[in-house]
Amino acid sequence: MKHWRVEQLAWDRFDPTRVDPEIIPLVKAAAMVERNGGDYALYLNSVFHDDPDFQRAADNWAEEEIQHGDALGRWAMLADPGWDYAAAFARYREGFKIAVNADASIRGSRTGELIARCMVETGTSSYYTALAEATEEPALKQVCKLIAADEYRHFKLFYDHMKRYLARENLSFVQRLRVAAGRIGETEDDELAFAFHCANEDPAIGYDHGRCLAGYMGRAMGFYRYHHIERGMGMIFKAVGLEPRGRLSDLAARGAWRLLCWRRDRFRQAIAGTPTAGNSNLPVAQAA
Repeated sequence: MKHWRVEQLAWDRFDPTRVDPEIIPLVKAAAMVERNGGDYALYLNSVFHDDPDFQRAADNWAEEEIQHGDALGRWAMLADPGWDYAAAFARYREGFKIAVNADASIRGSRTGELIARCMVETGTSSYYTALAEATEEPALKQVCKLIAADEYRHFKLFYDHMKRYLARENLSFVQRLRVAAGRIGETEDDELAFAFHCANEDPAIGYDHGRCLAGYMGRAMGFYRYHHIERGMGMIFKAVGLEPRGRLSDLAARGAWRLLCWRRDRFRQAIAGTPTAGNSNLPVAQAA
């Protein structure tokens, strides 16, 4: 069930003088990924084909994800009146596919699937919190705060179902940690990079994963602050069965922050040396 609606937001408060140009490409790319939530619901419904309670939850989740995309897309069209949200998303849908009819989770178990979803919601809730705190534009601040709150609820949704399945499947801590680490690593796959390409680059320019990933990550990582990483690490620890607060979590957060800063700087260096055109290869079908 939606907790808010796009038409209810304070679009009349949009202030073009307060728009940060570095945020616009990120919002456009995020709109692509969020709007694609329907395909992920199809995948989850296939994996949990005999669990109607979870299927209903997944359908409600997807409805909210799609709304996130529409809200972000509407803001981006205000910030860049020449941008066509529908056309950009059509390009994204054409080039990025997931296996919606999978008969089992690609994570090896349903518990693993739900841990992976927890990782996604951890990342998105932290990301939209960072954007909400960074932007001075009133309409975007409202949109990002609402999305961040939704994503945090989504984490709890998947976490609660994960505990239910963990009691049946009894994944070890090592197995849970492996799934979590693997899904975090997938943030650098084609999903975000291709979204950045479709949302921000001329269709005549071929898709190049490295260029587009740098274009997205080099900007996105610049909006994070240490407390976003610290909070996210607590959520990760909770999902894999560790204490979310404590010495180990603090050490992990500090290490993750150093890694993020190093990666951010590397991506920014890549942006500085980006050519005007890339390869013409489109991404292959991707896993959920």
